Amino acid sequence: MSATRILPNTPSFAALATRAIAVVSLLALFALCLGWELWLAPVRPGGSWLALKALPLLLALPGLLRLRMLTYRKTALFIWLYFVEGVVRATSDRAPSSWYAVGEAVLTVLLFAACAAHVRLRQRQARAAP
Repeated sequence: MSATRILPNTPSFAALATRAIAVVSLLALFALCLGWELWLAPVRPGGSWLALKALPLLLALPGLLRLRMLTYRKTALFIWLYFVEGVVRATSDRAPSSWYAVGEAVLTVLLFAACAAHVRLRQRQARAAP
């Protein structure tokens, strides 16, 4: 038995890299949504209740950090709500709000890609395990 053998439940370096990308993009999206609606370009002067849209993002954070496959799958599904909002507001709002909307859409696509890649890598690793 070799000392370099990888345990079946140990994620690969690529899976850990996709987790890092997912966590960073999730936190960046949270910061963007919160800052956008409170300080940068709120719908109403002084901030709006629309900033609460950032809170559901934090619900996914513990599962992403713990490498929970179900969290990655659910995040890849619900994140598209933020993409739709970003695209709609990018085409309907004025600058600088439209710039933040484009940033939201880009971060959403990045988060989706990281979650999808993570799920694929982990499934491939599970199939290859003896």
